[in-house]
Amino acid sequence: MLSRKSLLITTFMTLIMSGAVQAETIQVTIKHHAFAPADIHAKVGDTIKWVNEDSVGHTVTAKGGWDLTLPPNKAASEVVKKAGEFNYHCSIHPSMKGHITVAAK
Repeated sequence: MLSRKSLLITTFMTLIMSGAVQAETIQVTIKHHAFAPADIHAKVGDTIKWVNEDSVGHTVTAKGGWDLTLPPNKAASEVVKKAGEFNYHCSIHPSMKGHITVAAK
């Protein structure tokens, strides 16, 4: 029979070896009327944070998804809730486009 200490060590090592992954925050910078990086990879549960460094407002708009407004020099975030491929754009400046590939946990 395992002692309490051995059981705790075994449990801890199992968690480490299982690759238990925590959610991440992925930052996208908006500068010079562009998303950078424009193509990102995330996992369900990750947070995408867009930081607008331009002197004008922008949006982060995804069809059937989110529609965030970012005033100049402000940030907004969204937690990714489902896996898939998502295109987004700025509804004020339609030439600004980005893409997110989201993997399941």
